[in-house]
Amino acid sequence: MGGASLRPEDYDPRLNDFVLSLARSGRPRVCFVPTASGDSPVYVANFYRAFSGHHDCEPSDLGLFERTVADLRGFVLSQDVIWVGGGNTASLLAVWRMHGLDIVLREAWEQGVVLCGVSAGMNCWFEGSTTDSFDLTRVAALPDGLGLLPGSCCPHYDGEEQRRPLYTRLVAEGALAPGYAADDAAALVFEGTELREVVCTEDGSTGYRVDASGEEPLPARLL
Repeated sequence: MGGASLRPEDYDPRLNDFVLSLARSGRPRVCFVPTASGDSPVYVANFYRAFSGHHDCEPSDLGLFERTVADLRGFVLSQDVIWVGGGNTASLLAVWRMHGLDIVLREAWEQGVVLCGVSAGMNCWFEGSTTDSFDLTRVAALPDGLGLLPGSCCPHYDGEEQRRPLYTRLVAEGALAPGYAADDAAALVFEGTELREVVCTEDGSTGYRVDASGEEPLPARLL
């Protein structure tokens, strides 16, 4: 997801209705992973408010800074959807690796759990990405993702002015592998490692294939 919000004042349930439709259960178990925000209590509260108030599901959250889940593998594999929040991608990856969550998430993906997320929660699944993890005023390359999806990615493509020119330049220069970008109101839908479609919640929002020759807008389906 390029920039989906969970804040009550601008929450749009359509994208998460779509996410839940991909789950293997009629009433999916949805786990929010707020690591990138430092397990922000406000972010966690917004998740529960959104998913309890708008969707027929069983929400839960996984905190790692004050961890209470001893059996990480059992907990994660019991979920139908893993929803990763935004924040600091580099810190997210470091904490996940320290706890072994990176390995567990790969196993969950291989077993059919839906993996999704916004911003840092989009970046993490690819081999590389653009991030403001090291300086909030300056976006940079981060070639250190989990690599479940090949290539690189860029969220907030139309929402943050540095993202588009930087990403196209980094790919053209070979600092990041070719990949995909998503506007704030768009999401890329992968089945395995193949892009199946692009969905959006606003007319004109879409995803893009970006390689050394430039960007190619992709057709998007309005939810």
